[in-house]
Amino acid sequence: MTTLVIAEHDNASLKPSTLNTVSAALQCGAEVHILIAGHNAGPAAAAAAAIQGVAKVLHADSPAFANGLAENITAQVTAMAQANTNSYTHLLFPATAFGKNIAPRVAAKLDVGQISDITKVISPDTFERPIYAGNAIATVQSQDPIKVITVRTTGFDAAPTGGNATIETPSAQSASADVSFLRSEIAKNDRPELTAAKIIVSGGRALGSNEKFMEIMTPLADKLGAAMGASRAAVDAGYAPNDWQVGQTGKIVAPQLYVACGISGAIQHLAGMKDSKVIVAINKDIEAPIFSVADYGLEADLFVAVPELVKAL
Repeated sequence: MTTLVIAEHDNASLKPSTLNTVSAALQCGAEVHILIAGHNAGPAAAAAAAIQGVAKVLHADSPAFANGLAENITAQVTAMAQANTNSYTHLLFPATAFGKNIAPRVAAKLDVGQISDITKVISPDTFERPIYAGNAIATVQSQDPIKVITVRTTGFDAAPTGGNATIETPSAQSASADVSFLRSEIAKNDRPELTAAKIIVSGGRALGSNEKFMEIMTPLADKLGAAMGASRAAVDAGYAPNDWQVGQTGKIVAPQLYVACGISGAIQHLAGMKDSKVIVAINKDIEAPIFSVADYGLEADLFVAVPELVKAL
């Protein structure tokens, strides 16, 4: 059995999600290959070749892949999956916006089911995935000849580096005539990227306004060198931008330290952060559900406790 990991990258480097996906792939098949579909993506291919356990890197280089358009990458993945020389039994994508954009298209093209958000590999055809906002775990077995899978990256440790895989250059598929890249609008942030941060401080609706959110949470994030997150309620109220949302409908995170301030702990929020290594909750409501998953809980007014914590740090 051979597994193909579709790497998430920016042509210059790999995204951390790729390393977690490789760890899952190593449990699925005897041999793991990585597809780098990009343009002038030699550095990303070299980084993929250095991952331990990877046997081969397939570097498909074309201007069609420069911006990661899903239609173009789907054509490349399906062509490789259908080639008799490859005989891939598993196609693995990170369960990020990148992977979730491509995997369903590939599954449809190959006429197989998709297994989403796996957190554990039981055997090459059997996997675990969370359902009901993480309150239950489903065991899923697939009899499809090719298994299309997205990997919840918080469920697997990042694969270590130190490997020396071979790099091959398969033929690149032509660009789709149905889509074209217009522009990219990327929000710039000096803080760590939320899904890759080791420390995250998050605020909830209790902060009351965008001004208070920034006034209270920013000094704590600065002291800890942390990324900033928010509950859905805080985002919906306009206290924080959409890309800060942590939860089932936001970003799934598992940092070393997660500090929740004024977050009650709705099910959808807990589903996105309860795998964090250490959880600290600050809330004046002792009955708040966030305390059920917290390693350390402080029953206090966040407007008093957080500034005092900043001073102590």
